[in-house]
Amino acid sequence: MLPFTALAKGSGRGRKVELSATAKVNLALEILGRRADGYHEIVTVMQAVELSDRLVLEDADALELRIVRRSAHIDVPDDASNLAVRAARALSEATGVERGVRITLDKRIPVAAGLGGGSADATAVLMGLNRLWRLRWSVTRLADVATALGMDVPFFLRGGTAFATGRGEKLERVSGMALGLVLVNPRFAASTAEAYGRLTPAMYSDGAHARAVVAALGSRRADRVARSLYNGLEATVVPAHPEIDRMKAHLLAAGALGALMSGSGPTVFGIARSLDHARQIRRRVQRASWDCWAVRTLSGPAVRFLK
Repeated sequence: MLPFTALAKGSGRGRKVELSATAKVNLALEILGRRADGYHEIVTVMQAVELSDRLVLEDADALELRIVRRSAHIDVPDDASNLAVRAARALSEATGVERGVRITLDKRIPVAAGLGGGSADATAVLMGLNRLWRLRWSVTRLADVATALGMDVPFFLRGGTAFATGRGEKLERVSGMALGLVLVNPRFAASTAEAYGRLTPAMYSDGAHARAVVAALGSRRADRVARSLYNGLEATVVPAHPEIDRMKAHLLAAGALGALMSGSGPTVFGIARSLDHARQIRRRVQRASWDCWAVRTLSGPAVRFLK
């Protein structure tokens, strides 16, 4: 447990909220070019999946973070750099509310894995404190705080399936479809900054792949979605982490319809014909050095209140 002192006034009456925060995968990720501000313009199709962290937020005398690790392989920061802590501080500054909160994070989503786990946790803190502190802020208003925390965070305020542009913060809802997926993580982290830093203009594209994924989702055919998968960052990440290609090959050999690295990696996912098929594939690709999950895509919210 790590205590902080930034939010230390008025602990309240011992109220608490409990939330789940899901992971995401990128069914498509294209880089259009470099922006004047130094960031990259992207087009991506983001999809919430049922692998989730759980968070409990309770009134407290100070800002505290407690981590529950479900796997010895999950190395999550328990200091002020954790996005859950940063979200609490950002909302306090935006609202002027000076109250403590104890955040208990039950961590199941791997860190620095291309699954957006930190952004999901930050979103859960924003939504949880909105209720705990009785702010009654709209999603649109919370999104202003969310964007400053990370470009994935606004997506988790909504969930489901989204077509995202800009740096990932401009969202359009997409009609998704039920898919069974197998997630495979090699138990090491990958750096987003390094992935983007190795991009060259030859790796830029025009958004056609992402639009093809949206069309494939509309067809309600898993095989068509699988054929449309695309990630422009694979070319920068795989040379540094060849394990990614091995995981993809194992997924395809085990029966996946298609396989792709999610985000900046190193997690890869395979598309199955159904959840049962995904479970069969997971059993076939399970290795001592990999973590594997059979999951479903989610059409509803990425963050849900449990209590």
